[in-house]
Amino acid sequence: MTVLEDRIEMADVSGELTLDVMFEWLEKLPIPEGTKVEIVGGNVFMSPQRQTHFEIIYGILEQLRDRYPLKRLASDVRIDFPGHLNGFACDVAAMAERSVKDGQGRWRYQDVEFVAEVISKDTAGNDYGPKKTAYATAGVPVYLIVDPYQGRCHVHTDPKDGEYVVEMTALFGKDLDLSRTVVNLTLKTDEFPRD
Repeated sequence: MTVLEDRIEMADVSGELTLDVMFEWLEKLPIPEGTKVEIVGGNVFMSPQRQTHFEIIYGILEQLRDRYPLKRLASDVRIDFPGHLNGFACDVAAMAERSVKDGQGRWRYQDVEFVAEVISKDTAGNDYGPKKTAYATAGVPVYLIVDPYQGRCHVHTDPKDGEYVVEMTALFGKDLDLSRTVVNLTLKTDEFPRD
């Protein structure tokens, strides 16, 4: 059976396209190791992780460890967010202390306190657009966009009615004061590499 035949059969059985069905399809594809795969608005996006991407993600995770135990941090792990077929693999996500995984062992978007996305050229529109809207709709208190092409960080806070009310922008090298947010720390950006 081909992948296409398998997709058609699976869609016919349930009558509805779901994130679970889409991710089942994706698991059967020969996706290269080191490739981030996520579904944004029902569209599949794949992007290879670059060294710059890794260094920024690692730098963020390392600093979050002062505030969050490892078991409440995630990177490139599927979390389903509000909206039409939004199964994101956030570059970094930090969960609230009260967090519990759902019946399928996945984090619930209601428990996400912090999300960071490191921009890739081909998927930057998602991070600045539909993902930002989904995170705000989900009530994620702090959303950080790190853009190694611009050498800038954009911090979005205070989600209300599907939008972030407050935005702060800082150049790489400047500290991000998140002490007045649920994250309650100052994030250093001086080691973030540029592309």
